[in-house]
Amino acid sequence: MSSLLMPKATAVWLVDNTTLTFDQIADFTGLHKLEIQAIADGEVATGIMGQDPVANRQLTHEEIKSCEENADERLKMLVSDIRLPKAKAKGARYTPISKRNDKPDAVAWMLKHQPELNDAQIGRLVGTTKPTINAVRDRSHWNSPNLRPRHPLEVGLCTRLEYDAELTKARARIERAEKKAEREARKKALKSGKAPETVPTETSVAPVDEAPETVPVDEAPAPQSDETDGEET
Repeated sequence: MSSLLMPKATAVWLVDNTTLTFDQIADFTGLHKLEIQAIADGEVATGIMGQDPVANRQLTHEEIKSCEENADERLKMLVSDIRLPKAKAKGARYTPISKRNDKPDAVAWMLKHQPELNDAQIGRLVGTTKPTINAVRDRSHWNSPNLRPRHPLEVGLCTRLEYDAELTKARARIERAEKKAEREARKKALKSGKAPETVPTETSVAPVDEAPETVPVDEAPAPQSDETDGEET
């Protein structure tokens, strides 16, 4: 079965140039109906240029028109007689013999300075295996006493572009995990009936009434006697 070329770009074109329903476009492109709706609302795929499936020989104008007239009908992709070459499996990264002894050093550096990278990412950057990474981590590597942690860029095991791309993926993964943990904590709090803790603000704290000023006894004025007491009769 032929696969659709550039499904999201095709969806953009179908949204902009046809009156097909979201269900029809979603069924043809393999995208979710809500994603098609988001494309129509301009929330996603705003920078993607639409691809004409008719020009790409994957649909005909007659097929589109027929489905526009009948919302229950589904688009049928044209089958091409041309066989596409199968993608070759990506082999292991080749590392020159002169640099192979530098791999454990690079692994040691990333384990120390980039803990957000998982073992799979370290393996891709350095071109090594998980057992080697674990051996460096638990100091059971055969050359562990002589390892010198060095940046993988310093020893030339990967490019800056590859390194930055893996860091971006790792930080995005951590951010997603933190947001998920926050959502789970809120759900748990709601189920238990406890309101989330809030820090009281200045406006929420009732002001304390100040005590009235008192005059010390020593400084209090002496009571005045009647004027007639001091006059002679």
